[in-house]
Amino acid sequence: MILTVTPNPSLDRTYGVPAQARGRVLRADGERVDPGGEGVNVSRAVAAAGVRTTAVLPLGGAPGVLLAELLGAQGVDVTAVSIAGQTRSNIALAEPDGTLTRIDSPGPELSREESALLLDTVRSCAADVAWIACCGSLPRGPGPEWYAELVHRAHAAGARIALDTSGPALRAALAARPDVIKPDAAELAAAVGRPLPTVGDVVKAAEELRTLGAGAVLTSLGRDGRLLVSAEGTFYGTAPTQAVRSNAGADDASLAGFLIAGGTGWEALASALAHGAAAARLPGSAMPTPADLRPDRVHITRNPPLDLPLDGF
Repeated sequence: MILTVTPNPSLDRTYGVPAQARGRVLRADGERVDPGGEGVNVSRAVAAAGVRTTAVLPLGGAPGVLLAELLGAQGVDVTAVSIAGQTRSNIALAEPDGTLTRIDSPGPELSREESALLLDTVRSCAADVAWIACCGSLPRGPGPEWYAELVHRAHAAGARIALDTSGPALRAALAARPDVIKPDAAELAAAVGRPLPTVGDVVKAAEELRTLGAGAVLTSLGRDGRLLVSAEGTFYGTAPTQAVRSNAGADDASLAGFLIAGGTGWEALASALAHGAAAARLPGSAMPTPADLRPDRVHITRNPPLDLPLDGF
């Protein structure tokens, strides 16, 4: 079973529009309402793959009730921590070429008691869990050390931890030794404080974070593929996708695929690439089923092209 923790979940409304026109009325050609938040998306992708999953969430107000109902309808067990604030709602505009423009709400502020109860709830749910995926930015209230405490408690319960966050929360959590971290290349560059113009630079930065405590580093390189740096070696993979409909949730689907396949080695990286590419071919933040996967389009090498230039990192 895979448990996910999303400290700042959301309701995500995605509207399909022909093109953006600032200052004008846009006529949407479709609307989706999905449960949102990175850990929530991981649970949705795990459930779509037919694997049992539980999502631990702080929920409040009518949006929180609807979010739990939508997750239940998708086969995700929800363990809710009731909060005084209201669960946030986000809006996205999806254009035909795959461009996605998001408006994200800051979300509620968690009290000290609510933050502590969320930690306690994760610990109480961690029995017989293979992986805990802790994902997303922290809401207002908890300090950057909150994820580090979560990693400590999960390890004490015998679970492995995949952490997908950035900034001070990521840096603070490294000393707690998360089993896997999943920064994208820009977040990895910010973590080491320097640009990463090539795949070789990404490998060096990932190794640096491993020396600080990360067991493995799974990095998205955008259109250039994904990189896994771990004790088993360094693996680089691509999964070309011509018909991109939406990138919303694709990285979260990728993490789900990685964990479903065991969370180690090139096989897990191949699964991550297949799930991420499949999600990108679907509308909104829809998650892929096994029928959507194209594993034959995944290419993995143990000797990545270190001199391959990357765009904008």
